[in-house]
Amino acid sequence: MTIDEIRKMTPDQLADQLLQLKKEQFNLRFQAATSQLEKTHRVGEVRKDIARLKTVLRAKSAGASRS
Repeated sequence: MTIDEIRKMTPDQLADQLLQLKKEQFNLRFQAATSQLEKTHRVGEVRKDIARLKTVLRAKSAGASRS
């Protein structure tokens, strides 16, 4: 997921995507704990995507409160 794709989303879409990524992160942690994780690189990707979403969501909410 690129930052441009994220910036085009509405706040509701961002919140939904954030929820999905948090669920995926939980599942990846669970797989890692049970030694069933195959795509280890996905853990880092999900963490970075969550950070990007939170950053854009916070920027949009800060911009909305100023208007």
